[in-house]
Amino acid sequence: MVVFMERKKLKREIERENLTRIEEAARTEEDFDNLAVQWNRLYRNAERRKRYYEVKLSEFYIEDFEIGNSTVIPPPLDHIWWRQLMRGEFLDVIFDCPHELHEQTSIRPVSELLKKLNENQKEVLYYRAIRRWSPQKIAALRGQSDRNIRKVYDTLIVGLRKKLKRKTADDGGME
Repeated sequence: MVVFMERKKLKREIERENLTRIEEAARTEEDFDNLAVQWNRLYRNAERRKRYYEVKLSEFYIEDFEIGNSTVIPPPLDHIWWRQLMRGEFLDVIFDCPHELHEQTSIRPVSELLKKLNENQKEVLYYRAIRRWSPQKIAALRGQSDRNIRKVYDTLIVGLRKKLKRKTADDGGME
């Protein structure tokens, strides 16, 4: 992989050197137009590569925005639920429990699959996927071993993926 990336980098450097030579040798307006097209292509590719690595706002977890110092905002209002309520995001607060996990998505096949889970599976999935708790923390809450929690979660995810794949293949896609 490293060799491939180095080759790619070397290829880009050679291409830029080549364009610099063409730029120095350009004499006519047609030569400069051709050169501008090539530089624009390189610029678009570089911008596209940057966009691929940008962190999107949707990739942030709400906990990342929690205010650590509660000297300005009193502790109860510093909680993420209150800030969501103040922004008008009521549904996230209302359905923030393991038993209402299926209400967290608007994709019907996913919601139906989540609704069919038993309470233990819903609880493990909720704390692991939504709350981003570690298996050790979930194990302490449930009085189980963290190894068991990891196994239940991994088995649950594999089963959900299989069922979802089968369901979308039968339905012809998601609705």
